[in-house]
Amino acid sequence: QVQLVESGGGLVQAGGSLRLSCAASGSIFTINSMGWYRQSPGKQRALVATITSGGSTTYADSVRGRFTISRDNAKSTVSLQMDSLKPEDTAVYYCNALGVRLLSSEWRNVVWGQGTQVTVSS
Repeated sequence: QVQLVESGGGLVQAGGSLRLSCAASGSIFTINSMGWYRQSPGKQRALVATITSGGSTTYADSVRGRFTISRDNAKSTVSLQMDSLKPEDTAVYYCNALGVRLLSSEWRNVVWGQGTQVTVSS
C-alpha cells in the first residue's frame, strides 16, 4: 500500500511564505510524477505544480514565479515552497503521485494525500 503524508500547512499573513512537504511511503520503486493540487470551498480541485522524476516542472499560471516545486527521488518526497502568498492561495493542498511502480512491479496509477490546510490572511 502506498501512502502520501503532507505537512507544513498553516496560517500566514499575505506576503509571507510557507513550505509544504509530502512523503510517500510503501514498497515504492519509482514515481513518475509528483505534484500539488488545491481546493477552495465551492471550487474544484486544481493543479498547482507538478514535477517529473527527471525534474521537469509545470506550474499553474496563478502561482508561477511565486511557488517552487522540488523533489527527492531517493526519498520519495516532494516539496512546495510558497512565497509572496496571497489570500486567494487559501485552500486545502493535496499531494499527488502519478505512476507509482512498486517493488513487486505492480503499479498504482494515482495516489492522493489527505490534504493540509493553508490559510493566508489579508
